[in-house]
Amino acid sequence: MPLSAPFPTLTYDAATDRPREECGVFGVRGAERAAVLTAFGLQALQHRGQEACGVTSFDNGRFHSERHLGLVADNFTDPARLDALAGNIAIGHVRYSTQGAPVLRNVQPLYADVRGGGLAIAHNGNLTNSRLLREELVSAGAIFQSTSDTEVILQLAAKSRKTKAADRLLDALKQIEGAFALVALSNDKMVGARDPLGIRPLVMGELEGAIILSSETCALDMIGARLIREIEPGEAVIISETGIQSVRYAPKTNPRPCAFEYIYFARPDSVIAGRSVYETRKRMGRRLAEETPADIDVVVPVPDSGIAAAIGYAETIGKPFDLGIIRSHFVGRTFIQPTQAKRDLGVKRKHAANAAVLKGKRVLLIDDSIVRGTTSKKIVRMVREAGAKEVHFRSACPPITHPDFYGIDMPMREELMAAAHEPEKMRAMLECDSLGFLSVEGLYWAVCNAPRDPEKPQLADHYFTGEYPTRLADFERAVSSKDQQLSLLVDA
Repeated sequence: MPLSAPFPTLTYDAATDRPREECGVFGVRGAERAAVLTAFGLQALQHRGQEACGVTSFDNGRFHSERHLGLVADNFTDPARLDALAGNIAIGHVRYSTQGAPVLRNVQPLYADVRGGGLAIAHNGNLTNSRLLREELVSAGAIFQSTSDTEVILQLAAKSRKTKAADRLLDALKQIEGAFALVALSNDKMVGARDPLGIRPLVMGELEGAIILSSETCALDMIGARLIREIEPGEAVIISETGIQSVRYAPKTNPRPCAFEYIYFARPDSVIAGRSVYETRKRMGRRLAEETPADIDVVVPVPDSGIAAAIGYAETIGKPFDLGIIRSHFVGRTFIQPTQAKRDLGVKRKHAANAAVLKGKRVLLIDDSIVRGTTSKKIVRMVREAGAKEVHFRSACPPITHPDFYGIDMPMREELMAAAHEPEKMRAMLECDSLGFLSVEGLYWAVCNAPRDPEKPQLADHYFTGEYPTRLADFERAVSSKDQQLSLLVDA
């Protein structure tokens, strides 16, 4: 089945031509002023979503919530606002929308009163059967307040026949499909859960007796917490004053963590499954150098995500690594660009050529990935205009040929450069002297230190292979409906 429309992306960042971040979740139970720690944790996870942020706490039988559009630092530095989030238990969320528009009603954590107590949820990922479930719930009389797939989980919990709110949430988890890591508040309990394949990450830590849940270990480091362990795929943990209860709501299966966490999304100082993200990206660069050598003078990363791979590449071939492109971190958002001239300007606002490094050199550029190729082409031109004698381009991941349905916003298949063109055609379109990609086997060597198991792949690698780890219920229904409509037109 061709993976193309009718699922358009709504806010893909055309200016940077990057897959957009997903979301980040964080939770604390058992710490004085838990909301303050949660705000710090969310700042460490800000790279996972910059559209909106929210914190919900629980104290003396009451839930307290603050949800805002914008960055954590712009919304959670006011002492009065943090004081209003009372209690020793809190959860938080940083958001980039993959389902639901970037408006306040979709900002998480989402809250509802259900039988057995209140329930607040913050969710990272994307449910692949949310539209099907939503239609069924609405048909049964449910009233939705948001367009986020996270509310589907709340509605399923509300419909459950279980008596306790935490048990109602576990009941809901058994009905949803796709990728998710979530933290939830159920009165004085905090719940963390991870999808059955472990596509989205979630870890548990400890700080002076308080239990922490986080999308990444870098947020634990931010607040001085120690890592206890990862939440297992298909596991939910219920954290209360009596301790930590582990519940397996789905049977054990072959885990499929997202390959893009290693390639691009996770912060370099995070650790996933015991592997340093930074060192893994350097390994990608080393293997890339072995697979796609080039006779060059200097290795230059496309900042910031290409830096670690570029270091590994340069070390392997014994050539200098240098910052031939300088990135500005203070340009603001550029994805709404009404004219082509402003879109071109958006790239120059974010990246500037360092002519002192580039002039007269044979330059090898390394980026984390190539999506549509629009920004890559502009960067190649910028480096040539700065005086480079040759410009070679390398991608530290395999060619992206298929879209994602698990919480990463990227173009549909017909817009992906590698899905539509052979490598030599891509090289000509990018106007570079040579082009190379890390192989799928090279990716597995870097991340897993083992070959890809064709029967039981160790990663969610559908972006490169087209082998999706779960069924895509909503997409399949949409394609089927589209095919039926076309058939009616032909018959007419």
